[in-house]
Amino acid sequence: MITIRKEQAYCQDVRLADLAARFGTPLYVYSRQQLQANYRRVREAFDPLGAQVRYSVKANSNGALLRLLREWAAGFDVVSGGELYRSLRAGADPRTIVFAGVGKTEAELRFAVAAGVGWINVEAREELAALEAIAAEVGARPQVALRLNPALDADTHRHIATGGYRSKFGVDLDEAERLLAGAARFAHLDLAGLHVHVGSQLASPDATVVAVGKALVLIDRYRLRMLDVGGGFPVDYRSGAGSPPDPSAFAQALAPLLRDRRLELLIEPGRSIVADAGLLLARVLNVKSRAGRQIVVVDAGMTDLIRPALYEAYHPIVPLAARGDSIPSDVVGPVCESADAFATDRPLPPLQPGDLLAITHAGAYGYVMASNYNSRPRPAEVLIDGASATLIRRREAFDDLVATEVISPEA
Repeated sequence: MITIRKEQAYCQDVRLADLAARFGTPLYVYSRQQLQANYRRVREAFDPLGAQVRYSVKANSNGALLRLLREWAAGFDVVSGGELYRSLRAGADPRTIVFAGVGKTEAELRFAVAAGVGWINVEAREELAALEAIAAEVGARPQVALRLNPALDADTHRHIATGGYRSKFGVDLDEAERLLAGAARFAHLDLAGLHVHVGSQLASPDATVVAVGKALVLIDRYRLRMLDVGGGFPVDYRSGAGSPPDPSAFAQALAPLLRDRRLELLIEPGRSIVADAGLLLARVLNVKSRAGRQIVVVDAGMTDLIRPALYEAYHPIVPLAARGDSIPSDVVGPVCESADAFATDRPLPPLQPGDLLAITHAGAYGYVMASNYNSRPRPAEVLIDGASATLIRRREAFDDLVATEVISPEA
């Protein structure tokens, strides 16, 4: 989403340096153009299978982005009462919302039933019983799907694998069989679907195909009508050789299993829609020379983008003003933790205080995972559309840090 024109870095038709001057740093910047292109690519890949898109709100939950996706006919996959609230506030039709999540509270289940969400994906026998009691009490009959744990180890980082036999997610196949066979006990639930999701940033469609095959055995046996195949479509953070498969590769791999079935088919893309549509702008505070490399301290930290510290995730870093040959560089933040680093031994040109860096592919699992650790206010967010830049979330102030505290230290 960055283009270089006359040695200046732009997002669409807006100069990034101008954004930093206008809104300050750290700053999240999103491209409407890239967001829409990514959404279209995923939707068109699965159109031949008749799949409906349910955008995974946990990837990026800013209301302005949700409203755009809703305008483009996406539904939403939510995993908490807060995400359900955000989706409804963005104008979503509740019938286009899937409420998933491994540990829903009774209050969240009541909220989902009252809102009339399209599907509630249940992950435990106890949750199914709790939902039955709520539905009976209010006289509702929600559509329910069981989330399967297919006992598959997907080719991805262990922290984002969700289908292994030791994973906390879903019910195993034997338990699913027992619950479906005894569905008559849940008279107030329309238990009619299955949900499988084996992880994020998947290196191939293979595990998804195997998981779907296991789900189809139960779908045929119990004449279910919905299958939610999750998401996990990967993003190419490194932009080099061995690029991960495109969403169309997943659709093509699933086509032989799903093409001729009359199923309500759902997909839940998140990262593949928003990751490379966002970047984090940071300003260099100081530069140290140590052990043959430069240590670049910037004003963004793990409180703004935790993925490198949490997953050892790679994000490209683009200096907005390049000077000279690249040297090994550590790009680190101001947080009082040694893990607060965006890159180690990354080749970057010599930098100096005041320079700007763009940490790219930060649109997914960026701001949504931000925190106030070290009592740091969270950054602002800006949406770029052509030559216009719109503030879609203001920067937090110190007053925001204490706004929910009920006892003043001055009392």
